Amino acid sequence: MGSFPTVYTMSDAVVLVVGGGGREHALVLGLLESPSVGSIHVAPGNAGTAMNATNHAVSASDIHGLVDLAKMIRADLVIVGPEGPLVEGLSDRLREEGVPCFGPHAEGARLEGSKEYAKQMMFDLGIPTASVIRIESHDAIDSALDTFSSPWVVKRDVLAGGKGVTVTSDRVLAHATVSDAIDIDGFVLLEEFMAGEEASMLVLMDESGYVCLPASQDHKRVGEGDTGPNTGGMGAYAPAPVVTEAVKARAIEEIVEPMHIHLSSQEIPYRGCLYVGLMIDTEGSPRVVEFNVRFGDPETQVTIPLIATDLNHLLGACANGSLSEVDVKFHDSASMTVVLASEGYPKSAETGRILGGSDGCIEEGEIRGFIHHAGTRQEGGKIVSSGGRVCSATGIAPNLNEAASIAYRLIDGLELEGSHHRRDIGYRAL
Repeated sequence: MGSFPTVYTMSDAVVLVVGGGGREHALVLGLLESPSVGSIHVAPGNAGTAMNATNHAVSASDIHGLVDLAKMIRADLVIVGPEGPLVEGLSDRLREEGVPCFGPHAEGARLEGSKEYAKQMMFDLGIPTASVIRIESHDAIDSALDTFSSPWVVKRDVLAGGKGVTVTSDRVLAHATVSDAIDIDGFVLLEEFMAGEEASMLVLMDESGYVCLPASQDHKRVGEGDTGPNTGGMGAYAPAPVVTEAVKARAIEEIVEPMHIHLSSQEIPYRGCLYVGLMIDTEGSPRVVEFNVRFGDPETQVTIPLIATDLNHLLGACANGSLSEVDVKFHDSASMTVVLASEGYPKSAETGRILGGSDGCIEEGEIRGFIHHAGTRQEGGKIVSSGGRVCSATGIAPNLNEAASIAYRLIDGLELEGSHHRRDIGYRAL
C-alpha cells in the first residue's frame, strides 16, 4: 500500500471490488482483461465472481470489516460498487489508511444519499431539473398535488435501491404514497413530471478532470413497453442513440461542467463515478432526473465492455486524482444486457431455486456474449438464486441488432423455475 505515482501505472495490482451484484461481476470481468491486474478480490461477491476472483464473506455494509480486508490483502485499489458503503464513509476510512478508493467520500455521496440535498445543489448551480415541493404535513398533500398536473412523481429522501420513486397518474395512489412516506420518513418530495426519453451518463470524475463513458439507456419498468412497477432495472443497452452529439454537448455544458467545477473545488475532491440520470425532451434539451454516486446497475454491464483502456489504470488514476493524464479509448461496438428476474420480482422474490445455463458464453470474432451474475450463490455444487435480479445475459457486437440477438440467445439458454424477463430491451433504438 501507499501513495500512487503521479500517473497510475501499477502492474500486478491487487484490486478489491465491494459488492455482490451484476455491476460488481461486470467490474470483475473488466478487470480480468486488464494486463496490470495481478489478483482480484470481491466482498461479498456472488457465484459468478467466485468463478473469476476470490470472494470474501464480508458484507458491503461492514465498513470496519472492509477496511480490515483491504489492509489484509494489501489492496492497491478498492472499487466500491453500491452506494450504501459510500454514504457510510467507506472511502473516507480507506483513504485514512492510505488505500486508494474509487468512490467518493461521504460528503460527495450525499448526492445520492439525500435527494433533497442533490436537488438543492442543482438549484444553486443552475442545473436544469424538475421543480419540487417538500411535503411535511398530511394537511399539505392535496394542495401540493394540485400544484403539479398528473402524473405525479413521489420521491422518498432515502437510499431505496432504485425503488424509492413512485410515478403515477392515480391521484388516490399518489396521495397514499405521499402519506405513507411522511409517516415513515417525516417528509417526502413531490416533483414535477418531466416528459421525454431517459438516458444515463456515467462520468468518471476527479479534481484533475472527467471522462464521459458511452451513454446508455436502462429499462426500469418490469413489463414490456415500459409498463408495471419500477424495478432496479430489467435491462440496458449502449450507446443510446437518444444522446446525440448535440445532446451530449449540452449535457456536458449545462450539467457535467458545473458539477465538476463545484465538486473539484471542495476541500476533499470528488473521486469516482457521477451517474447522471437524464430526461431528454423532444427538443433535445436534457434535464437531470437524479444523481447517483456510483456505477449504475445494469448500465455497468453494457458500459464496461465498451472501454478499451486498461480498466485498472483508468479507475486507479481516478482514485489517485490523475484521471486527466489517462488517454481513454472505447471500442466501436454496441452492447445489450437482459435481466433474468426471480418469480414475484419486484414485489417479492422466490429464492433458493437452481439456475441452469449460467456458464453460457459466445466468442465469434467481434461478437461476444456472457452471463453477468447478480443474485446468485453456490450451494451444494449448484448455483441457486439468492435475489430478485438473478443474472443478466449480455451481448457485444458491431451493432445493436446483433448485440440483442446474442443477449437473447444466451438468456433463452438460462433455466430458472418461475423466472421472467423482458423481450423488448432496446426497443426505442431498434
